[in-house]
Amino acid sequence: MDEDQLLNCMRCGFCLPSCPTYIESGFQESHSPRGRIALMKAVVDGLVEPDEDVEHSLNLCLGCRACESVCPSGVNYGHLLEEARDIIQQSKKKKQSLPVKVLRKTVFEELFPHQNRMRFLTGLIGLYQRTGLQKAAHATGALKLLPDNLSSMEKVLPKIPTMKEMKHRPSHLAPKTEVKKRVAFFTGCLMDTMFMKTNDATMKLLQLAGCEIVIPQNQACCGALHGHGGEKEMAKDLARRNIQAFEDLKVDYIISNAGGCGAYLIDYGHLLKDDPEWAERAQAFSSKMKDISAVLVELGFHKRKLSLPKQVVTYQDSCHLRNVMKTFSAPRLLLQSIENVEYREMKEADHCCGSAGIYNIVESEMSMQILDHKMENAKATEAATIVTANPGCLLQMKLGIEREGLSGKVRAVHIADLLLEAAESALAVR
Repeated sequence: MDEDQLLNCMRCGFCLPSCPTYIESGFQESHSPRGRIALMKAVVDGLVEPDEDVEHSLNLCLGCRACESVCPSGVNYGHLLEEARDIIQQSKKKKQSLPVKVLRKTVFEELFPHQNRMRFLTGLIGLYQRTGLQKAAHATGALKLLPDNLSSMEKVLPKIPTMKEMKHRPSHLAPKTEVKKRVAFFTGCLMDTMFMKTNDATMKLLQLAGCEIVIPQNQACCGALHGHGGEKEMAKDLARRNIQAFEDLKVDYIISNAGGCGAYLIDYGHLLKDDPEWAERAQAFSSKMKDISAVLVELGFHKRKLSLPKQVVTYQDSCHLRNVMKTFSAPRLLLQSIENVEYREMKEADHCCGSAGIYNIVESEMSMQILDHKMENAKATEAATIVTANPGCLLQMKLGIEREGLSGKVRAVHIADLLLEAAESALAVR
């Protein structure tokens, strides 16, 4: 563990108001960034054993990295958290029960690194939605057999494309106008299966903005789930696969449309900094990463004709897009440029929504506390449309709408889908 980073924390407390778990836990020091760093240092110094209490404190952290944006010492808390979780996970492996070992191996090794298997699993969910099984499950109350958090998530899943649609994906797309940039598109694993329509919208937007798009077919999962889940070596393997897939394409940028993926991809330089063969290549990869909103603004997309039916719109930041990729003004500028849209800033839009990957499943109680407060702020805007820039945030906001009984009155939508809707609406009026 990087002891210099541990010592950099001055315990000033600037991070405390930005930490959702510190606030929601009733201001418990052990659930703050400062407190967690103190625990990490105590473990490193041999003063504290990495017991269940230490692990619980680290697991309760959302990893939103909002603390980094306000830290006067520049502590890279996210890197410390990832390293601590990896150390604890590796020390636990021999003691884990067989079911836990099987589950982790299935998810981390057998599923996410293999896009064909992701398509198959997502395709099964699509069959469940299309064949009437979903209606039957709701009608019979079978979903009540599932834990409440899983049955709630089932209600807000998007309509899944067919297996055929997921298999036949483009590898190259020409721009709709003169070529302004040559870019590569990082499709992601869930984004190119469960959220494939948003990926399609993203590529159409890039074409309209004048981008020639290359989509490597040998790219892999970004590794964020592995890195945040204590499987750092697997994350490094996925990083190497992605660097190799993109590095010879001669593109201006590598584009992501998911804040969580983009933040992990832009951190490859740190992830592989100690690997002499890959460190420089990782830095070169990371230097080209951009979010779709930042590229659209750079290419002047906000100056073109965009139009929607009259409505109030608000925006929920993706924590990683804002705190790691430092992209927060571009999405707002794009939304404010749409005719007939009144943009209203949500109070504490930069605070985490409580999704954080699979956090809303494994730490459901804390996640729902955070979501309930988020929905108070969302409702105060009186927005008909809540815009996000990350799939986890999108599902979480849809879940919030469902919990508040606002379905049919308020919608949550990814910014790429809304922008394409606005661009096509403007073209239809002409």
